[in-house]
Amino acid sequence: MSAKIHPTSIISPKAEIGEDVIIGPYCIIGENVKIGKGTILKNNVYIEKNTEIGEYNEFNMSGAIGIDPQDKKYNKEETYLIIGNRNVFREFVTISRGTIQDKGKTIIGNNNLFMAYVHIAHDCIVKDNTIIGNATNIAGHCIIGNNAIIGGLTGVHQFTKIGDFAIIGGVSRVNKDIIPYCEAAGNPLRIIGINKVGLARNNFSEEDKNCIKKAYKILFSSEYNVSQSVKKIKEEEELIKNKHIKILVEFIENSLRGISKINKI
Repeated sequence: MSAKIHPTSIISPKAEIGEDVIIGPYCIIGENVKIGKGTILKNNVYIEKNTEIGEYNEFNMSGAIGIDPQDKKYNKEETYLIIGNRNVFREFVTISRGTIQDKGKTIIGNNNLFMAYVHIAHDCIVKDNTIIGNATNIAGHCIIGNNAIIGGLTGVHQFTKIGDFAIIGGVSRVNKDIIPYCEAAGNPLRIIGINKVGLARNNFSEEDKNCIKKAYKILFSSEYNVSQSVKKIKEEEELIKNKHIKILVEFIENSLRGISKINKI
């Protein structure tokens, strides 16, 4: 079936609109925009230039997608926003394109939920199956891992990474990297434990959960600093052969901002 476009919407002749796309009233679609099949724009959605959108996404009222980076270094260079499949963007979500000072792209994966008033800044990567709560602001160059959950009204500092299956409580200030599989909250933010509920909901085995718990105890023991903890984890054969512990170790070793610390476990 062909796309359904409301007559009040303005579509650039250089845009590509896929099959079964629905574009509601008063939307504006810029040049070099590609919209994959089955995607819905409800009303008043603005999609600027150089934005590629996959299939079966949903954009709610008054989103501003693929807008210029909010960066003084940006000088109208050709940069991009890439969005995967089956994402939901609720009311007033804003997402910026990348900058040439980084990779030139902002990248959104698949199956993510962006609640109302979320902002994703330039050069961010949001992977798959995340939930980002209302009015959360993600600054430039951040990476949000798979299955991460960020509570509403949270601010995430530029260049910060949030690991896979991490959950962050609302009204938090994230200014260091948040390791995978943890629960964190606060201002200043601290790790408060393992994301037990998230691991259970995602069918982690008892063996995997036990390995993660053991690695966390080593990592946050007062006996070791971070580098010593990682070395200790690598020496434990049971741990380092586990795929989740490999992800955890790699995350810590590649951290540039340093990792948030713990209150209790």
